Amino acid sequence: MSLTRESVLAALKTIADPISGNDIVSSGVMRALTIDGAEVRFVLEIDPTRAEAYGPIRDAAEKIVTDLPGVDKVSALLTGHSTQAAPPNLKPAKTSQPQGPQKIPGVDRILAIASGKGGVGKSTVSANLACALAAEGRRVGLLDADVYGPSQPRMLGVSGRPASPDGKTILPLRNHGVTMMSIGLMTNEGQAVVWRGPMLMGALQQMMMQVQWGALDVLIVDLPPGTGDVQMTLAQKAEVDGAIIVSTPQDIALIDARKGIDMFNQLHVPILGLIENMSTHICSKCGHEEHIFGHGGVAAEAEKLNVPLLAEIPLHLDVRLASDGGAPIVVSKPDSPQAQVFRDIAQTLIERGAA
Repeated sequence: MSLTRESVLAALKTIADPISGNDIVSSGVMRALTIDGAEVRFVLEIDPTRAEAYGPIRDAAEKIVTDLPGVDKVSALLTGHSTQAAPPNLKPAKTSQPQGPQKIPGVDRILAIASGKGGVGKSTVSANLACALAAEGRRVGLLDADVYGPSQPRMLGVSGRPASPDGKTILPLRNHGVTMMSIGLMTNEGQAVVWRGPMLMGALQQMMMQVQWGALDVLIVDLPPGTGDVQMTLAQKAEVDGAIIVSTPQDIALIDARKGIDMFNQLHVPILGLIENMSTHICSKCGHEEHIFGHGGVAAEAEKLNVPLLAEIPLHLDVRLASDGGAPIVVSKPDSPQAQVFRDIAQTLIERGAA
């Protein structure tokens, strides 16, 4: 007898919710059910103040699913959202054995766009680079992995919720020639994602492996800033072909960028190059050029690391307005000097076989 979603739900419906009196499926406590071969994962989303009452419920749910034919591993998590009390520890009831990086079905290459700190324009670079590669004829996907601050739906002008025809596969959305998936498509605007590490890592794995990406030449992953769970999960679960580090020129940004570079070195992900964003500003009235954040710091760092400096992107109002308007500068003003910078990066990556 093969393991099915329906058989797991039927088993979980025999477990009573101690608060509502219904079963844990009907009451909405059981969420995020995932079946991956012989491994089953789900979450019990509860009021954190009632964690003690739900401990036995989790144990019972884990046991009844473990006893199903075809189940080898079960991961059952307790989580909750509350500002009044500390949430319970998120500890898997059963942990699966670590697996090496895997190819995402249909995806030839994975390119990570990262930064050491926030506010350096990494998401803007990701959106424009994706559109620039699409304009060059590449089949491009964009995964918005910045779970806590997803911005790609706004930048690419995408709205609506992804469909799931079978309850397992997620259908991504598409605009400007780019296939895109983001947690921002599954939450209301302004709604915070309040998750601990295991929930976050589970969501990332779902967006990588359960999204029907189709045939892609390259999947760009817009990472959150820093060196945390998302970056580690990406490198450990997927075969990442390379990373691009985005930084502004000032020393405080470069300090964090170096940490990001060191992280990828530890994770054995090659650095394909560095990008200096907000490199210079040219006054639209008088034409005076000013290096507001300094200049040349990223170029010096690239030379020190013996990796390419892919671009020095100017600080320009049109780039910001285009991103806020849902059509990146590469799409809205393709002949502008600002768009050409991103087109040059895309052409360089294609010539080097990285995209």
